[in-house]
Amino acid sequence: MRTHTKETQDILTPALALEILREGNARFVNNIKTHRNLLQQVNETSTGQFPFAAILSCIDSRTSAELIFDQGLGDIFSIRIAGNILNEDILGSMEFACKIAGSKLIVVLGHTKCGAIEGACNNIEMGNITALLSKVRPAIEKEKETVVNRNGYNKLFVHNVTVNNIFVTAQKIKEQSSILKEMEASGQIKIIGGLYDLDTGHVTFYESI
Repeated sequence: MRTHTKETQDILTPALALEILREGNARFVNNIKTHRNLLQQVNETSTGQFPFAAILSCIDSRTSAELIFDQGLGDIFSIRIAGNILNEDILGSMEFACKIAGSKLIVVLGHTKCGAIEGACNNIEMGNITALLSKVRPAIEKEKETVVNRNGYNKLFVHNVTVNNIFVTAQKIKEQSSILKEMEASGQIKIIGGLYDLDTGHVTFYESI
């Protein structure tokens, strides 16, 4: 598998970028890893990088975007924070990835059994974790299906909040970044969501956000 160049990045559309991720996740699920010469990729990316996507995912040790999408050095921007929440610095990183570095796709990637989501559902308050988990509150409030046991021990409730959080975060990207909103409107990029299943390794994509 060759390293992405300016030329290969330029010819990609958001749809093709998504297809690369789909194919990579399929290889991961089937335990078919693409052969890469990582030392060669170190050399090839030493003078520049041309990632085709930026992925906002959780810090969970089981959710490395490079691994679950079978990507190599220089292929994707990986932005990680507990609960895949959004803040000003992350938004700026996305703007850099797309407007400056030429990425064609932004993926907000949540995952099942997320400890941050469970903590938010349990109203955990502890140091700086309090402020971080408060950013999940809109996704909790958006969950109207669950009437009783609205807590982190209710698996269905946590799942619903997890999916809501993906959509809420993706929507906030568009609302809070005029740069990215305009780029998506003109077809230069696409902002989507995804849910990684810890049990299967499969990623479900949400394209209509």
